[in-house]
Amino acid sequence: MPDIHVFGRADSAATRAALRFFRERRVAVHSSDLRKRPIAAGELQRFVQKLGAATLIDVEGRAYREQGLAYLRLDEAGIVARLLADASLLRLPLVRYGNSVTVGPDEATWTGWLKPGGRS
Repeated sequence: MPDIHVFGRADSAATRAALRFFRERRVAVHSSDLRKRPIAAGELQRFVQKLGAATLIDVEGRAYREQGLAYLRLDEAGIVARLLADASLLRLPLVRYGNSVTVGPDEATWTGWLKPGGRS
């Protein structure tokens, strides 16, 4: 059985869709609600190293607009600091399978993970 971890919020439709995707395929997943427990700095760094910090920030989200981040120039460290301080800025869900990670809905990649020998 693959060891899949989904980071998101219970009120996020994308997170619920990711959990439903794996549940429909009878794959047990670990899930973390970021409202109850924020993502660890080391875990976030894993996503940043693979995908880049700019990919993780939800530029269409309400928190992004309210904080006026569209008008700021942030480097990678600045983005990571903002994401650690306010998890509502994250683009959800964050999904990890071993060393492979995805951000946002990515059913094509998740399907590839579930195929025999399918780590992408």
